[in-house]
Amino acid sequence: MVSIKNEPSVYWIGDSTVQFNYIDTWPQCGMGQTLDIYLRPGIKVHDHAKNGRSAKSFLAEGLWEPVDQSLQPGDLLLIQFGHNDEKEYDPERYAAPEDFARYLLDYANRAKEKSAYPVLVTPLTRRWLLPNGKLDHSHGAYPDAVRRLAAQEGLPLIDLTAASRALVESLPEEESREFYMVFPAGVYANYPQGKEDNTHLRYLGAVKFCGLIADGLKALGGVYADFLLQGPNL
Repeated sequence: MVSIKNEPSVYWIGDSTVQFNYIDTWPQCGMGQTLDIYLRPGIKVHDHAKNGRSAKSFLAEGLWEPVDQSLQPGDLLLIQFGHNDEKEYDPERYAAPEDFARYLLDYANRAKEKSAYPVLVTPLTRRWLLPNGKLDHSHGAYPDAVRRLAAQEGLPLIDLTAASRALVESLPEEESREFYMVFPAGVYANYPQGKEDNTHLRYLGAVKFCGLIADGLKALGGVYADFLLQGPNL
């Protein structure tokens, strides 16, 4: 009998910028909902990201367990936290940058023990525009903590903070607004008063920023690039 190898899966752990959203929060859309359009047919995305979670609370609340139990050799684990880890007023979620890095390393090491492929992802930029049109550095020391960890431990890195920041800054303000939950009253039934949320995404933003994740996987090459849809224009 010929043995047929199943396609690997992609697992994503993180926060609300990644979380799968349903119609009751439309048009909010996490990046985990759109990554599959960049992947080879047959590869499934398992989005375990959860609103409001940090690298610390994701573990403490047991949200890591089903991922840990499901990872198989050859799977890809994307690890993106940082939006909630920096909240010092919330000790249940807050982890200083050095502690934050240790949580990320634990996730990555556990994936490697399963012969899966962990990739560290710096947090998606917030759209906090300064008067000069540039973005405020809204995540403080946390992106650098991820970058240092990747360099020290030889872990693959996708610098989504830098890439998303560059993309937003390259666009007119009214165009980048379409990526985020920023819209006037009367546009969406779920938000009759409108919204001015420059952290969470609409569908277009999720697609655009997942494109940066795909670019990062392509740049990493090898097994990471093999997850991507292949073609002459890709």
